[in-house]
Amino acid sequence: MGNQDLLAIARDWSYWDREPPESVPRAVDLPESLSNRTALVIQGVRRCGKSTLLAQLIGRYGLERENCLFVNFEDPRLAGNLDFECLEGFTRAFAKARPGAAKLTVLLDEIQWVRGWERWLAAKLERPGRFRFVVSGSNAHLLSGELATVLTGRHITVELFPFDLAEFRKLRPGASLMDHLHRGGFPEPIGGGDGDRLLRQYFSDILQRDVRERVGARSSLGLRQVVQMVFESAGAELSLRRIAGASGIAVETVAAYLEACEQAYLLFSCPWFAFSQRKRAHRNRKYYPVDTALRRVSVTPAGQDLGKALECATFVELRKRGFDVFYWRDAGEVDFVVQSAQSTKAPIPIQVTLNGPSERHLRSLDAFHEAHPHAAEAVIVNLNNFPDALAEIPK
Repeated sequence: MGNQDLLAIARDWSYWDREPPESVPRAVDLPESLSNRTALVIQGVRRCGKSTLLAQLIGRYGLERENCLFVNFEDPRLAGNLDFECLEGFTRAFAKARPGAAKLTVLLDEIQWVRGWERWLAAKLERPGRFRFVVSGSNAHLLSGELATVLTGRHITVELFPFDLAEFRKLRPGASLMDHLHRGGFPEPIGGGDGDRLLRQYFSDILQRDVRERVGARSSLGLRQVVQMVFESAGAELSLRRIAGASGIAVETVAAYLEACEQAYLLFSCPWFAFSQRKRAHRNRKYYPVDTALRRVSVTPAGQDLGKALECATFVELRKRGFDVFYWRDAGEVDFVVQSAQSTKAPIPIQVTLNGPSERHLRSLDAFHEAHPHAAEAVIVNLNNFPDALAEIPK
């Protein structure tokens, strides 16, 4: 493609002659400024609002719109040109069109589809000039594993999740927590009247485009069965052998499927709490979906439990706040355990209950404190104090 063709595509995505559309400001911890030596990487599940956040960066960093190049690599016009030469063409054409600009910001959306983008970007950052780069994508493997080796020390990663309760209420003022748990946090389905149909399409798209293609599965049927089983059993310990036996799939294949689902931010694993990594590895994990509504539209009506939805939302909120999240089960069960960065010896147990702790919850907490005498006081999360109770946990 020639310079004019590339700039014509970029114009459709950029905001050179128009304001970015109004949108809910995202509660995400961004670096103070953009640098020409370090790329900002935004990753998260498909359709959670990464493209919108890229547009919001123009205002948040006080950038000049005409000096910001925005390209989405899912544009079908680029389908036959998804390699580093395409990236080079865009930046060269943009630099030529803005000869007097001291700083140019390049925002590259869904970058994972471009072959060789990591090394191309590394080369640009090694020889910094006018360009500052922001990239986004849905696949965590491409945006962490490759970056960790190719761009060591040259990137800052920011994770984006579906709307939390405060963001949800920006779209639906006065909404209850139950409404949020039911509708979830994907921006577009919240505002539309056909939200469940959109969510089912999201589920299929993530499986097909972000997971199945990653693992090379011949059919999506087995993959769908595994994910639906995990969603159905959210918050319960699951062994890979049990999933394999129920789905008729090899244990190794189940493990690969779940790893790919985590890389796509479709779900997250929650390991057993122990200070020893070896001990953790010998216990089964729990799994939680990235969004309560995505889970709701994917499981049977019998699995649509309010208490389970609150537990799922609590896990995602803790994950969003940057905690490594565990569970504990021995002489009782504690839903979650986190550790403050201020102390590696003071685990914080967290119990989730709809209305208040039962005798079973209290006995489990007593058992946890007996096993971990230096543990901090427990945090009880319920319908009345979510998510405020989690905001009090020291990071």
